[in-house]
Order: sequence, then structure tokens, then C-alpha cells
Amino acid sequence: MALAALQPAEEHAQKQQEEAPRGGDQDAAGEAGDRGGRRGVRPARDAAAPLDGVGADDPMVPSSDESDWVVRLEQSFNIFATDSVIMVLKGVYRDRYYARFFALETIARVPYFAFISVLHMYSTFGWWRRADYIKVHFAQSWNEFHHLLIMEELGGNSLWIDCFLARFMAFFYYFVTVAMYMLSPRMAFFCDDNACTHEWSTYHFSECVERHAYSTYDEYVKLHEEELKRIPAPEAALNYYLNEDLYLFDEFQASRSPGSRRPKIDNLYDVFVNIRDDEAEHCKTMKACQTHGNLRSPHSTPNCLEDDTECVIPENDCEGIVDCVKKSLTK
Repeated sequence: MALAALQPAEEHAQKQQEEAPRGGDQDAAGEAGDRGGRRGVRPARDAAAPLDGVGADDPMVPSSDESDWVVRLEQSFNIFATDSVIMVLKGVYRDRYYARFFALETIARVPYFAFISVLHMYSTFGWWRRADYIKVHFAQSWNEFHHLLIMEELGGNSLWIDCFLARFMAFFYYFVTVAMYMLSPRMAFFCDDNACTHEWSTYHFSECVERHAYSTYDEYVKLHEEELKRIPAPEAALNYYLNEDLYLFDEFQASRSPGSRRPKIDNLYDVFVNIRDDEAEHCKTMKACQTHGNLRSPHSTPNCLEDDTECVIPENDCEGIVDCVKKSLTK
């Protein structure tokens, strides 16, 4: 009898505990929305959580909202394409890790070339003036370039067939990415009770690729930790991670404040840990890019006020080649 009397009280207390944070979250969301309306959306400057687990925000899980079926369709295509590439790389390279990493880094830097190429073309015609995107994407390509130099120094490109396969896939991937970025950068346009937003499918695809790269390196360092700690770090890694000028290193990490991450390099294990963490930062940056106009350089001046005209740079904007041409004709 006493136990039966206590159960309703416990259930009521548990319900209150579950509902209490929700109000706080809604208030915080409301305050964030008000700030976003006044100043515009900017990425968080604190380090985000590690890319562990699968949840609602995982790019490898399509959206479950029934109203945005186009989003789920394009996400499913991106996931299928990513899984197909992963299957090919695993089947071809198996336990030849350095050759596999060489191919992965050769392919991983391609999207940033493609983004920059398209954005430069848009800026040439006066359709685009968002300098932060070009800065961040160049810093991303610079980071992936040094990953590639490290894999070359480790012998990942020692066989011509590995070089041919990686470069052939990269060549094909470049033109596919350019076409996707120009013709269909926007994933979908959908609304909720507060606002209307849209996401970019090309950036979602890149997020899937970067998440796979993170998982690949994370698995490798966990399996070979002791072995890697006995091997000295390659010179390419020392020159990049321990360089005095780390402006571009900070630039591609849009979720962090400049200077908040400084790598420690004592051996090859540290090198792969930092490469893995780089891929995590790429993944976060690609997720920020999926909300159109959301990306800001970590070095953007934080002290600019709305009424300070010296800090305001005109930001012409468009969403794909069709939208760009349409806006240029209607001006």
C-alpha cells in the first residue's frame, strides 16, 4: 500500500524534472533568436562536442520530418554516394593504410577547390560578395593539402596505381562538385513556427565525407596507438602544426576562437590525432555552411557595430547559377 501510494508522487516529480529544462531551453532559444535577428547568425566560438554517436543532427541519418521529403531524398543520395566511395576505398586498399589515407586526402581537398572556383566566378560577375566563404574554404584546402603532404612523406603515393586511382577520382569529383554547387546548392526551403530556412545539399555531402574521414582516423589511432607512438613525426607535420604563423590553421575552424587550439606533436601518434581532430573541425564547418549565409570567418572583427559603416561590406548574394542570373536581370 505504501509503495503504491509513493509511485504517483515519484512519477509526478520525474515529470517535473523532465519538463523543467525545456522551458529554459525555449527561453534560451528565444533570446538567441532575438540576438540573431539584430546581429545576424554567427557560429559558436567554443569547441563543439566530439563527433561520437549517431543522433538527429548526424548527417548520415536523413531528416525524419515528413514535410521536407526533398531534404530526405537529397540527404539519402548524399549518404548513398558517400557509402559507395567508402566501400571502394576499403575494398581496394584494405590494410594499406597510408595508401588509403593518400587517396582520402587527395579526394577530400577537391570540394574546397570547387567551392572557391564557383564563388570566384560569381564574384567576377558581381553576384557574390561574401568574402568569409572564400577565406574559410581556402584555409580548408590549405589544411587538407598539408594532410596530403604528410601522407606522401609516409609513402602513401609509392605505387603509381594508387596515385592514378586517387587522382582520377579527384578529377571526376571536382566537376561533379562544381555542377552540384552551381545548379543545386540549395537542399530545400522549409518553414517552422519561427522562421524559414534552407540548407545546401553540396555542403551536406561534404559533411558526410568529412565525418567518414574523422571516423577512419579515429579507428586507426585507437588500433595502432602504441606502434605510432614509437615513430617520429614527419617533417611536413612539424612544419605545418608547429609553424609560428597559424592564421590559416585557425581560419578553417569556424566553430573555434582563433588560438584556442594549438597542436602538440611529439610522434606520429600525435600527428594522426591532430589530423583526426582537423577532420572533426571540417565537419563542424561544413554543418555551419548548410544554413545559407551562416558561415563567418573566425577572424571576423567582433567589435563592429551595426551603425559602424566602416565595418560593413556589401554582401551580394545568390543561391545557384539560375538565381544569380535572375537577380542580375531584375536589378
